Parts: sequence; C-alpha cells; structure tokens
Amino acid sequence: MTKPAEAGVRTGDKVSSETHTMEELLEIQRAAFLRDGIPDAKTRIDRINRLQALLLDNADEICEALDADFGTRPRELSIAADVAGCMIDLTHQRRSVEKWMKETNVARLQGLLGFKQRLRHDPLGVVGIMGPWNFPLQLTVVPAGSALAAGNRVLLRPSSITARTTEVIAKHAPDYFSIEELAVITAKHGGGSDFAKLKVDHMFFTGSPEVGASVASEAGKNLVPVTLEMGGKNPAIVDVDASIDEAAKFLADARMVNGGQVCLCPDYVFVPEGKVGEFTDKVVERWTANFPTILSNKQYTSTINEKNFERIVGLIDDAVELGATKRQVVPAGESLPDAQARKIPPTLLTGVKAGMKIEEDEVFGPVLTVYPYRDLGEAIDKVNSAGHPLTLYWVGPDNDRLAHVADNTRSGSISGNDFALHLLSHGLPFGGVGRSGMGNYHGKFGFETFSHARAVTVSSMPISFAELMSAPFTDRDIKLTDSQMAMFRRFLRGSIRKNAKR
Repeated sequence: MTKPAEAGVRTGDKVSSETHTMEELLEIQRAAFLRDGIPDAKTRIDRINRLQALLLDNADEICEALDADFGTRPRELSIAADVAGCMIDLTHQRRSVEKWMKETNVARLQGLLGFKQRLRHDPLGVVGIMGPWNFPLQLTVVPAGSALAAGNRVLLRPSSITARTTEVIAKHAPDYFSIEELAVITAKHGGGSDFAKLKVDHMFFTGSPEVGASVASEAGKNLVPVTLEMGGKNPAIVDVDASIDEAAKFLADARMVNGGQVCLCPDYVFVPEGKVGEFTDKVVERWTANFPTILSNKQYTSTINEKNFERIVGLIDDAVELGATKRQVVPAGESLPDAQARKIPPTLLTGVKAGMKIEEDEVFGPVLTVYPYRDLGEAIDKVNSAGHPLTLYWVGPDNDRLAHVADNTRSGSISGNDFALHLLSHGLPFGGVGRSGMGNYHGKFGFETFSHARAVTVSSMPISFAELMSAPFTDRDIKLTDSQMAMFRRFLRGSIRKNAKR
C-alpha cells in the first residue's frame, strides 16, 4: 500500500548535492526509498509540482545561462524548449499518475473461479538520468518527471558542456528538493563515465550513439537496465505530389532549429530529380529571408563549442574538396564561418557521394544535403543503408507512397509535414530503434519505462498446480496431459486451415 514519503524540503535541510559524492548520494536515496516505501499519489504529484516550479521560478536565470553556454541562443527558443517545453509532459504526468499507479485486475472471469490475477506498477528505486548539451533541461527534466511519477528517486546529471546551466539548476535544486528525492550531479562529482558506473536501478541516457554504447557497457557490468535516446542521420523524402515551395520552407526551417543542433533535425533530403533545382533555390531563398544578418543576430544560435564548430566546418570542406557543390547564405559584409562567434552559415550541399565524411557522420549543425531520386525505391535503399534514424520525415500527402516507405524502412518515428510533432502528443512514445536508441518515454510510456510491472496471483481453486507438476504422476495426470496435447493439436489444425483461406 502506498503512503506519504518523508519528503519535501524541511527547514535547515537545503543541502547541496555537492556536499556528497555520487556514491553517497546513491546510498542516501536508496536508504530513503527503503525507509519510506512506495510513495502515494499526493507525494508524487507534489514532487512533479516542485520540479515544474524549479524551472518556472528560475526561467530568466536559466535562459541567461543557456545563452552564455552557447555563445548566442535566443531566449524564445530556450523558453519554448527547455522551460515551457518541459511543462507539457510534466503536466500530463501529474494529471495521470494517480490512474496509472493503481493496481490492475487483469482477469475478472478467472477471478470468480478462484484464480485472481493483478498487475502492480511498482517503482524501481533510484534512477540515474544523463542529459545532453543541446537541450540540457528538457532532455533531463522530462524523463526525471516520468521517474518521479513512477515513484522513484532521481540522480540528475545534466551535461558538463552546458556548465553554466547545470550550475543554475544545482544551485536552486536544494530550495525545491531534498537530496533524498532529487540530487543534481555536476562535474565536481566526476565525469559521465563515472556516473555510468553507478549501481542505480535504471540508467537513462540521451546523447550520441558512441557515448551511449559506452554507457550501456558500463551499466551492463552491474546488470543495470538502460534506456538510450540517441541520434542519427534523419532523412526526409519529398513526395512527387508535394508542393516544392512548402517542402523547401518546412525543411529549411526544420534544419535550423537550435542551429541544427537537434537529434530530430532533418540531415538529408530526397527530392524528385526534376525538381531539385527549384527546391534548392527555394531553400536558399527561405534562409536568406530568415537570416538577413548572422554574426550580430541574437536569434541565430551559435555552435556549442570550438570542437563541434571545427568538426562541422571540416565536414563541409571535405565534401567540397571531393566534388560536392556548396551553397551558403552569407549576408553582405559578413565573413562566415566565424570561429570566434562559432557561427556557421546555413549550408546546402548537392553532389554528395560515397567516400565523403558527411555521408557517414551526423552533422548536428546548419547543413542540409540534397539528393535527387527517380524512383522511391532509390530513396528507401539509401535510408536503409544508413542505419535506423531517430525519425524519418515525409513531405506530401498521407498516401500509399508514405505507407510504402513506412513498410520498407525502420526509424524511431515518422514525421509528416512538420517538425517533431510527436513530442507534443500524450499518446505517442519518443524513442529510437537500433542505433538511434532503445526504449522510449513521454506520457504513459515514460511512466512504464521507470516502473516494474509486477505480477500478483492468488489462488483459491480446488485444484493445485504445484501438485499437478510434481511426482508422483497418476493415471489422472497422464489423461490430463494427453487431453491437453490433443486439444492443442486440434487448435493448430484449425489455425492452419483458417490461415490458408486468407
């Protein structure tokens, strides 16, 4: 039976997580979880409320920190993505948790016969959450909300790359949470590889496939289950019946969200062969209109750091040296790329071929590659050769060709005619497949990720299964076994005949 936890921030209890090691914080939370037991709905809702308040009360300071971490990042984007953007799922968790946590009767008829079957939704214990730098709050706070809704304690590790933002959250978290409930792990505690070694009850990671593989390996040594939310080269396919003008506007805008530094940004696009010229012209036209200035433009997000700036510029230069054609939007009087401001102009590449680094690497920057196609099968083959992306974009009507693409490709999701709308839905999961991730969250999917589905059976039947399964086996047992085999053979023959008529 659930009960209120001894939670909340008590007077004199505003302890910074940095006063303890990671291992100590884990033990503190585990001891509190065992002491308090499974929290009731009121406690869980209160924790989600405080998580929302942590962001909303400190929104201005958070936005300033994000701007400083990136170099330039518009306040509107930071509010939309890392503050208000968290509220959608947190609100849904808060409103639904009381219903989701209830024990479920899964077999009413059998229960009347003496075979009761129930399903509990129990918390796991202590959850570790590792976040990335591109949306350092949304991609840690939203899964943290799901973990709290499921009744867990949380060790939260935002990215060290966005150190100022992490510092703000670490500073204010003790005003809202006891370290027994939620503790913020910073670079002072150690690196991400150290965090991955913790013997938590579930590890949740968002980031690159390379780092994700390392996290899974470390967690696997302790038999810690993992959820991995990773990226990939997201393709877009423009249908033959699509409006090229609308397709160009949508994909030009989607590529530039957060300066292209989003795991859901389209990376490359297939356009009907005869419309490639029109499409590329209109993409450049859209970028030119959207970014009349770049260097001094506070709404143009900088590349996060020097390492990534040099990597993206290197991908562009490598492609051009090997024969690709580059079109960039460089406002008059500006010299771009600019290493000091870490700003790379919107770049469109055509003529990209095998052997170019950009064919293999996820760009994670303001670069869009365009390929022509004559037959839809060409695009499908190319998508399948690049590994399973986090999402696949379709531009055009909801038609048989979209169904054909869905049937013949694999991706975490499919997004038609807009950017990442499944993030706004309570009924859809967010997650990858294969190299783009394992597991998912958002809505009830997040609650289930951080819960243990625990079976409960209680028998008052006159027959004992234990007796039937143990020696001595009587004539009655033999007859029962033989009748079962005859019944299942009859069922199989019926299924084969029915399936043959389909």
